[in-house]
Amino acid sequence: MLFQIFDAFKPRLHDSNSKVNQVALEAMHKMVPLLKDNLSPVINMLIPAIVDNNLNSKNPGIYAAATNVIQALCQHVDNSLLLQPFCTKAQFLSGKAKQDLTEKLA
Repeated sequence: MLFQIFDAFKPRLHDSNSKVNQVALEAMHKMVPLLKDNLSPVINMLIPAIVDNNLNSKNPGIYAAATNVIQALCQHVDNSLLLQPFCTKAQFLSGKAKQDLTEKLA
């Protein structure tokens, strides 16, 4: 069930319409504290959707929303679940996104 929900939700996390994208990130920020470690089955799908484009966005609202989601994940999800997806993404990112994710890893 969780896969079906997030399979449908994931495209909104990098929607070409910036308002849709930002609202999806803000909704994700609210979901993380509620779902916590129950996100583990979908975390490998969510991290790239949250990080790709959003952490390097020139839109301050999208960047802030993505940063808030990453922060919420770090606070509410077991860090061992985040380590591998964060490392994998940090290897291939550039610019501010690479710096932000590397700081979270440290």
